[in-house]
Formats: sequence, C-alpha cells, structure tokens
Amino acid sequence: MPIAQGLPWTTDEPKCLIKPPVKKNTIPIDLKLHSDIRAVERARFAHQVAEKGRLIKQYKMERERQQKLEEEEEIKRLRKELIPKAQLMPYFDRPFVPRRSEKQPTVPREPKFCIPRHKTIKCCRMSCNDMSGPSQLQHLPSSVEKAEALYKNRILQ
Repeated sequence: MPIAQGLPWTTDEPKCLIKPPVKKNTIPIDLKLHSDIRAVERARFAHQVAEKGRLIKQYKMERERQQKLEEEEEIKRLRKELIPKAQLMPYFDRPFVPRRSEKQPTVPREPKFCIPRHKTIKCCRMSCNDMSGPSQLQHLPSSVEKAEALYKNRILQ
C-alpha cells in the first residue's frame, strides 16, 4: 500500500508573477455640490429681492412727490376760494314768516306698567294678565289719574 506524501512547501523553480497592466492616471470629475447650486440660486433671489425693494422705494418716492404737488395745488385753489367777499344785504321788506307744519301731532299713549311673564321673579308671578278681573283693575289708577292727582296736590299746597 502506497504511503501518502504531502506536497512540498516550496518548489525549486520560482514562479514568475505577471505584473498587472498599468492604469492611466485618473482625471478628476468636476463636482457640482448641492450647496454651490443653492448658493447661486440664493444670490439670484437676493438680487431679485433687492431690485424689487429698490423699485418699491422709487415708486413710494414718486407717489409722495405727486401727492405733495396735489396738496400744494389744492391749497392754492382753496386760498383763491377763501378770499373774503362782501355779503348781500338781507331784504327787510319781506320778513321771514314760518309756515305751520303739515304733520299730524303725535297721539300720546299710556305706558304699559305690567312686567312681561318671562321677566318676573318666580315667587311673584303676578302680572297685568293675571289681574284681568274688573275688581282688581279698579284699584290700579291710570297714569292720567296719577298726573291729575299730582297736579291737584301742587295747586292745593
């Protein structure tokens, strides 16, 4: 039976390693960073905002100048109108006589002294509607009767 033998660690003949092919030098690619693109856009936007602000400021100055001119013209016109002029003499041969009004005089009404049911206190639910009987209404004097009584009291005093 043959005996197994291992392979030698080295061989007498050295192996020639093949060199890899030489690569060309890498050419760097021009990088476009997002921050650079954003900076350009922001600069363009800032320029637009500044231009708009300048136009608004110019518009306001023009508007103020126009308003000032209009005010000066208005003042000149008012000064011409406000020159004092002589008033005409009134006609004393035709005095003013007021005419009598054509409207009908107002008819006085008695005030309503009863309190509406929704505004009364719960314990005192007694209004004019509850006192509908003739005996209860007789002891309530009307406003005319009250005025006459006051007038008589003043005369007697």
